[in-house]
Amino acid sequence: MKFYVTTPIYYVNDIPTVGHAYTTVACDVLARYHRLRGDDVLFTTGTDENAEKNVRAAEAQGIDSKRFVDKMADRFRQEWRGLGISYDDFIRTTEPRQQEAVQAFFDTIYESGDLYLDEYEGWYCVSDETYFREEELIEGRCPNPECGKKVEWMSEPAHFFRLSKYEGALLDQIEKDPGWLLPEFRKNEVVNFIRGGLRDVCISRQSDWGIPLPASIPDSEGHVIYVWADALVNYLTCAGYPADAERFERYWPADVHVMAKDIFVRFHATLWPAMLMSAGLSLPTRIVAHGWWTQGGEKISKSRGGTVPRPGPVLDMLMEETGCSRPRAVDALRYYMLRQVPFGQDGEFTGEALLVRYADDLANDLGNLLHRVLPMVHRYRQGRIPATSEAEPELHEAAKTAVRGWEKAVSTLDFRGGLEATWEFLRAANRYVDQKAPWSLAKSDDEKALDRVLYSAAEAIRVAACLVAPVMPDAAAEIERQLGLGAWERSWQQASEWGLLPGGSEAGQPKPLFPQLEAAKPAVSAGEQAAPKGRGSTEEQVMISFKEFQKLDLRVGEIVSAERVPNADKLLKLSVDVGDETRTMVAGIALSYKPEELVGRSVVVVANLEPATIRGVRSEGMILAGWVEGDDESISIVAPDRPVPKGSVVS
Repeated sequence: MKFYVTTPIYYVNDIPTVGHAYTTVACDVLARYHRLRGDDVLFTTGTDENAEKNVRAAEAQGIDSKRFVDKMADRFRQEWRGLGISYDDFIRTTEPRQQEAVQAFFDTIYESGDLYLDEYEGWYCVSDETYFREEELIEGRCPNPECGKKVEWMSEPAHFFRLSKYEGALLDQIEKDPGWLLPEFRKNEVVNFIRGGLRDVCISRQSDWGIPLPASIPDSEGHVIYVWADALVNYLTCAGYPADAERFERYWPADVHVMAKDIFVRFHATLWPAMLMSAGLSLPTRIVAHGWWTQGGEKISKSRGGTVPRPGPVLDMLMEETGCSRPRAVDALRYYMLRQVPFGQDGEFTGEALLVRYADDLANDLGNLLHRVLPMVHRYRQGRIPATSEAEPELHEAAKTAVRGWEKAVSTLDFRGGLEATWEFLRAANRYVDQKAPWSLAKSDDEKALDRVLYSAAEAIRVAACLVAPVMPDAAAEIERQLGLGAWERSWQQASEWGLLPGGSEAGQPKPLFPQLEAAKPAVSAGEQAAPKGRGSTEEQVMISFKEFQKLDLRVGEIVSAERVPNADKLLKLSVDVGDETRTMVAGIALSYKPEELVGRSVVVVANLEPATIRGVRSEGMILAGWVEGDDESISIVAPDRPVPKGSVVS
C-alpha cells in the first residue's frame, strides 16, 4: 500500500524551533512506521519562500532575497538531517516544478469559473501573511495571539477565489467523514468557522516576488499568487502534479497532512479542500492539527527571538547533562516530544522535563532491561544467546498487546498512547526478569530453565527494539547490534512474532544505551544487590576485595541546609559539612524526608565520588541510605548512633 504524509512547508524567515521539529518528527515517525509495515511511503517537507516576510527578513540582513532563501533552506535541511528526518522529498516553492504546478492548478480553477477580478480593500498582516476583516482585529492589530503585530491597509486590484461557494460542500464532507479532521475539538472549530460565513479569498497580489498568475488568466500581468494559495499546492507538486501523471495517480490523495493548530482552521481545513474541489481533485484522506509547545505559557515561535528553544542547543544540553552521544540525544528528544503530551494539545517545553523522561523512561525502563540481561548472557553463557525451544507465553502475549496498542494509536496519531503501550511491555519484561531471577537460577542445576529465561528476556529486548524504532531509530539499531543482529532486516510483523532471535548467536558487548544520570541512589539493605538502575532487583552480588573497599572515602557529615530540586519529586539539594568543607549533594530521599527535618542531622557520605550534574545541580558526593525494595517512601539515611565529629572516617 502507498502512504503519503506531509509536513507543512515552513517559512524561512528564521531557523527552525522545537515547534517546527515537533511537526517534522511526528511525520517522520509515521513514515518510518509505514516503511516497517512494507508500505510504499512518500514523506515530504520543505520551505515556503514566496512570502513577503522573507523579503523583509532578507532586507534586514542586507542581502538579496534569493540568496537569503537559499541559505535558509539549507539550514532547514541541516536541522532535519540532524534530527534523523527521513524525508523522501524536500520542496522549495521557488523551484521551477512548483511554479509549473501552481500555474496549472490555477488555470484549472479559472476554467471552473471560480476566479474573478475585483478590488481588494482591507487589512493585511505581513507576519502571518493573512487577510483579516475589520471585526477580527484586536485594537487594530493581528488577532493571532502569537503575533499581535500592526496590520497594514491594502487597496489594489486582485483576483479572488469563490470560497463562499463551497460552504455547503465542506460541511457535507465533514459530516460524511467524521475522521477527516482531527482532533475532534479542532474539527468543531472548523465547523463553527464555516458556519460563521465564508468570504471569497483574495489569491493574487501586485508584487515582483512570487509565482506569477498564469498569462491565460485575464488581467494577470504584474500579479503573483498569494503565498498561502501558492504554498498549499506543494502537496500536489511532490506527488507529481501535473507533469508525472503516473506518479500522481499513485500517490494522490495524501493520506495525512500534519500541521500546528494555527494554520489548520482557515487554510488547511477550509481554503485547501475548497480549492481542490474547484479543481476536481480528490481531498486528502486526513488533516491533523497538533498543539503548540509553549514556554512560560506562550507559544514557542521564531518571532520571540533568542530565548526560543531550538533543536541544536537542546541536544547540546542533553549531551552535557547525560554524557550520551548526539544520535542518542536526538532519540531522547524525539521520544520526549511524542510522549510528554497528547498530540493534539499544548504542552510546556522544559529541559527539566526532558531530563526526567530521559532518566525515568529511557535510562531506566528501556536501558535497564538491556543492561540487566546482556551482562548475564555474557556471565552465564559466555556471550551466546541460549538456544531453546521453550517460549514464555506471557511475554509473547504482552508483545502482541503492545503491537495492537501501537497500531490503534498510530491510526489516530496518538503517539503518546502508542509509546505508553510500548512501555507497558517494557515494564512486563522487567518484571519477568525480577520474578524469574536468573541470577538465582544460575546457582541451581536447572540449566534448561536459565536458558529459557535468558532467551526470553533477550527476545523481549528484540521486540522492544522493533516497537521503538519509528521514534528512536538509532537506539533501535544499537539494541540490535548488542543482540548480535548487525545485518538484521527489521519489519513491523516481527514485533508480533516470537522466537526470531537466533539461538547460539554471539551477542555484542554490553554498552549503556542511555547513560544513567549520575543520581544519588540509596543503598540497598544488606544481602541485596541493586539492579543497574539502582533498585528493584536481588541479582547476584558482585564481590570486591578489601583493597577495593579501601578506595572508598566514607566520612561523617552534617546537613547544614536542605531544599527541593525543582521539577524533581524525589530529589533534595543538601549542603553537607564534611569537616574541612561544605559540599552540595543531591539525594533521592524527598519522599521520605522533608527538607526541614534534615537540617542538623548527621549522615555518612561517600566523599570521593566523582562530581556529577543532576537536574542542573552539581553534586559533590553521595549520602548513604537503606530502603525496602520497591518502596520509595521507606528510605532511611545511614547515621552514627552517637555524636561523632564531622569529617570522621567511617570504616
